Amino acid sequence: MRTVRQLLDGKPSGVHTVDTEDPVRTAIQMMADHFVGALPVLNGGRLVGIVSERDYARKVVLMGRNSAETTVATIMSSPVIQVDPKNSVNDCMMLMTDKRIRHLPVVENDKLIGVISIGDCVKAVIDEQRHEIDDLRRYIAG
Repeated sequence: MRTVRQLLDGKPSGVHTVDTEDPVRTAIQMMADHFVGALPVLNGGRLVGIVSERDYARKVVLMGRNSAETTVATIMSSPVIQVDPKNSVNDCMMLMTDKRIRHLPVVENDKLIGVISIGDCVKAVIDEQRHEIDDLRRYIAG
């Protein structure tokens, strides 16, 4: 099974983040601009939470808050559940399923190095299964 590091190696480099004091509107615009559903939240360069479209819907829209006046710190999920690049994709899928989350920040030596999504994990599993099926077909064919 592939590791988180292998999964990250196949993704574009760089991580989009927001600060705790940024307005929620900034975070939502950044998610839209980069086609992502969640962003890690930093405070002084340190990972302190994650903010998602779900957080926005439940903690801003449903509560009648103003996204330009509400800070990311007000709605972010914290403490953040994170993984190490050595974790397996299967472990991450189980963690996301158990915790009912869709995004996992990847941290190595206390530094944020990436974010993986449930979609990234599903794609990795499908790719691995496709490779195994192709190997079995070649073996059977001779």
